[in-house]
Amino acid sequence: MKLHLTCTALCTSLAAIACTSAEAQMRNCAPRDAVIERLAGKYGETRQSIGLGANNEVIEVFASVETGSWTITTTTAQGLTCLVASGQAYETLASVLPAPGDDA
Repeated sequence: MKLHLTCTALCTSLAAIACTSAEAQMRNCAPRDAVIERLAGKYGETRQSIGLGANNEVIEVFASVETGSWTITTTTAQGLTCLVASGQAYETLASVLPAPGDDA
């Protein structure tokens, strides 16, 4: 009985790892260093902003001011970075919020 429970737990853990790996491949994921190198080397993109998202994942926006290409990534605590979105026509904005009560 104890062996069966251990085997079941091991199989469940392996299945979870396999699902995570398959999901990562479908979501275009890789170790963070490899993703950063690719974004910089191939697209000339550098980090423009950073924030903390759900599940303590780091959300970053990379962009090239020369070409306007941009990429949004999410990185897990384990260092796996996944591409979330990408596009063109990136612009840096310095907008000021309207004063309270001012209907801009």
